[in-house]
Amino acid sequence: MSTHLNLNLAAENLAHYLRSQHAQLVTAESCTGGWLAQCITEIAGSSAWFDRGFITYSNASKVDMLKVDHSTLEQYGAVSAEVAAQMTQGALGNSLAEYAIAITGVAGPTGGSKEKPVGTVFIACQKRQAAAHVILEHFTGDRYAVRQQAVYTALQLIPSLSL
Repeated sequence: MSTHLNLNLAAENLAHYLRSQHAQLVTAESCTGGWLAQCITEIAGSSAWFDRGFITYSNASKVDMLKVDHSTLEQYGAVSAEVAAQMTQGALGNSLAEYAIAITGVAGPTGGSKEKPVGTVFIACQKRQAAAHVILEHFTGDRYAVRQQAVYTALQLIPSLSL
C-alpha cells in the first residue's frame, strides 16, 4: 500500500472516529501548509465533521489568527510543544469544533538547528475543555517526506488517543 493510500485511510479513520463522536474538527497548520486539511476535505461529506482549517505559516499569523503569545514564541520558538498547544487552543477558540489538531515543525531543507534539526515536528491535539496532548517527532527524508509523515501522524493522533 502506498503512503498516499495510507493518508487516505488515515483520513477515513479520523472521519469515522469523529462521526462516531458526533464531533467536528478544526486544524491549525504551519509546516504542512494546509496538507492536513486537504486530506480531510478529499473525503466526500467532510463538511459534516470538519469545521475549518488555519494555515499559520508565519509567527505573525500564529499570533493574529490563533492568539499564540508573543512571549511563548520568543521563549520557546515557533517549533515547540508550547506553541503547538497554544495553536490548538487558539483554533478551538476560533471555532465551534470539539477537537483540534495543530502541526508546527522544521520541514527543511534549511531552517534547522542543533536543538531542532530538520524533521523536528510537534503535533498537538486537543478536545475542548481538556488539556492539549503534544507529541514530538523526528521525521527523516526530504521536505516532502517530512511533511507527509507529519500529516499521516496527525491524522492518526485523535483516534489513537481516543480523546
